[in-house]
Amino acid sequence: MAAACRAAGLDDRGAELIRLGENALFRLASVPVVVRVGRGEEWLSIARTEVAVSRWLADEGFPAARVIDDLEQPFLTDGHPVTFWHLIVEGGRKATYGELGGVLRDLRSLTIPDGLVLPSFEPFGKQQLRLDRAVIPGDDKVFLRKRWRELQDRYAELRFESPKGPVHGDAHVQNLMVDDQGRVKLIDFECFSYDHPEWDLMVTAVEHHSLGWQTDEQYADFVAAYGRDLYDWPGYETLRGIQEFGMTTWLMQNVREDEGTAAEYRRRIAGLRNDDAPRDWRPW
Repeated sequence: MAAACRAAGLDDRGAELIRLGENALFRLASVPVVVRVGRGEEWLSIARTEVAVSRWLADEGFPAARVIDDLEQPFLTDGHPVTFWHLIVEGGRKATYGELGGVLRDLRSLTIPDGLVLPSFEPFGKQQLRLDRAVIPGDDKVFLRKRWRELQDRYAELRFESPKGPVHGDAHVQNLMVDDQGRVKLIDFECFSYDHPEWDLMVTAVEHHSLGWQTDEQYADFVAAYGRDLYDWPGYETLRGIQEFGMTTWLMQNVREDEGTAAEYRRRIAGLRNDDAPRDWRPW
């Protein structure tokens, strides 16, 4: 982060780590900028897509996070892709599930310009790297690799109902922010793709129907705003498996950070080992 800031001509003194997930996110103290540091050079192409998507959405006037315009991004610094974003100053409330459904509906209606080349959604793209690098028990790795192959077989048999279009790819309510003017903004474009919109309904559907993370009223607001409930689709169970697998391997990357993360990983891997058991997973 510090090295990339020097290359960009920004002062990193007093920077604060605000999140460690797929990326490390830092808030600069000197200017209203957020710095995103990717895990390795393998994520460089993803960072390039994020920057291109942000600039496209800005041209469309779509409510979304904005990269710093006068920097050639991403930077590749010490083997890590680094991008710089305008800070979104949060207001006094969180986004609602109805707002998430509405934003995804509006995103679906956009037309991708000819100059923007987006990948297809790849539900298994990061799993190999995650499994190779994971510091977890050996029997967990064996189980996860077996489950990964099973999910790929089930995915190959899916038949989607909707035409392709712009897809956020990680469409949960935490990827909406409400700024201090009350405006809802979409963030986090690393899974952005051109594919079937079912992928954008998958996260909230699984969080509700499998994990119980929303009330019936909240989920009904989401469905009403978007116009579809994925639970009624025959392919839901396959997408459920893919989503829960991804949620587990995402958390798996940080098991050495603290005991809370490690404990939640153990809850999730236990759930994957018993598909019929109720999920006691916690949002992370």
